[in-house]
Amino acid sequence: MNLSCYDSNFFEIEDKAVVLFCYKAEKPSGDILQKIDILTDGAVSQMFESGEFDGSTNSSMMLHNVPEIAAGRLILAGLGDEKEADLDAIRRASGIVGKMILTHGLKSVSFYYDGSDTNPVVSAIVEGAILGSYRFLKYKTDDDKDKNDITAMSVVVPNKTKLKQAEVGMVRGEIIASAVTHCRDLVDTPGNDLYPESYADHAKQLAKELKFKCKVLGPAEIKKEKMMALEAVAVGSDHTARFVVLEYNGKEKGKPVVLVGKGVTFDAGGISLKPGLGMEEMKGDMTGSAVVLNVICAAARLKAKINLVGLMPLVENMPSGRATRPGDIIGSRAGYTIEVINTDAEGRLILADALDYADKFDPQAVIDIATLTGAAQFILGYAGAPFVGTSQKLNDNIRAASERSAERVWELPLWKDFSDLMKSSIADIKNTGGRPAGTLTASAFLKKFTKDWPWAHIDIAYCDVEKSGLPYVPKGASAFGVRLLVDLITHWKKV
Repeated sequence: MNLSCYDSNFFEIEDKAVVLFCYKAEKPSGDILQKIDILTDGAVSQMFESGEFDGSTNSSMMLHNVPEIAAGRLILAGLGDEKEADLDAIRRASGIVGKMILTHGLKSVSFYYDGSDTNPVVSAIVEGAILGSYRFLKYKTDDDKDKNDITAMSVVVPNKTKLKQAEVGMVRGEIIASAVTHCRDLVDTPGNDLYPESYADHAKQLAKELKFKCKVLGPAEIKKEKMMALEAVAVGSDHTARFVVLEYNGKEKGKPVVLVGKGVTFDAGGISLKPGLGMEEMKGDMTGSAVVLNVICAAARLKAKINLVGLMPLVENMPSGRATRPGDIIGSRAGYTIEVINTDAEGRLILADALDYADKFDPQAVIDIATLTGAAQFILGYAGAPFVGTSQKLNDNIRAASERSAERVWELPLWKDFSDLMKSSIADIKNTGGRPAGTLTASAFLKKFTKDWPWAHIDIAYCDVEKSGLPYVPKGASAFGVRLLVDLITHWKKV
């Protein structure tokens, strides 16, 4: 998509469609909308009075051939109540416009903005429009599959004073949106094309293009590192494990923040086989790793002033004659023995070795993100992600990033009770504590493999997939966590 910014009078914008944001009101407000009302003989007033369009949240209206407007169509996009409207209101309204443009087969659109905070607002506009118009078409064979794609988008401001801010905001918005869409692409890619070996190769290629470091540990190196928990998950598959280490250095000095992402490219459950219904969604059990990969990519493109390490343990969890069995006792890089109660509680096993490996980098903080537990559905449903942490400062940073990015998280406790449930009578720890408090017992399991650095765990199970479709999150992979963590690292405060 060709993106551009320029300054112009609203009525002189020449494009297929021009977008004007509106607040909820009883009648048209603002000089431009009031003039449009006059030009249309009160048609806009009639829409507001009837409620057909009144600027409400998630509302929109398209008008054709408005007198004295150079653009072919005028799109009114509702932001809701002016006192409550925030950047996410802009993002949602732009997402709705992105969908509308696709539906009408228009190739280009211009957004007009004449308010304050031009930089972050333009970033939100670009994010919303790109993310709202996202479609995963890689496997579609229809010759016309790309015919409705938006090829050009502009953000127009009233004067050159705002133009520089708009250009900066557009660059940031495009980088963030690209990270999210690429994450969605990876999550939607089926397991026959995305498996540990091919995934690791893809990470290497991205690192080469964006000039950050990437090291891939194969089976021999994984064995040398004594990542026995990781090996125990991978052993049932014909695809061998990979462990990807990404390093981005945005500062000359300073301990890195380490991001760890679960990378199960397909999760059949192993010997503890999952039910067949819905198993096709388990190609997305690598979402955490895709989030980490794309956050590192975004950091590199944004030239973020922070040092980052990304760890991606990549496996396929399959049943076979070689697979780990329930009741087996396995080792781990940290030296702890683990009683395997359920082979479908595999994500915590690969994360355990990754968390222990993170200590090699003397991190200032470690954050892992994973589609970890089915129990997360019964905490926040699809609306957000529960998280836990050992540092209040780090937890506060995550909550602040959540507020700014509108990717919602909720902090849960790490009481000793949950660790007690993970004790094994025949090993150091077991890999599941049963159904009660499943998300928190899994967190307690992970905590055992952390050191004295600040650590947080974000469970994105269920919010990783959008079931019905939202303004800028179409049905399917949501890539939840990318915008949250990009915001976190670009507003990083030492913990």
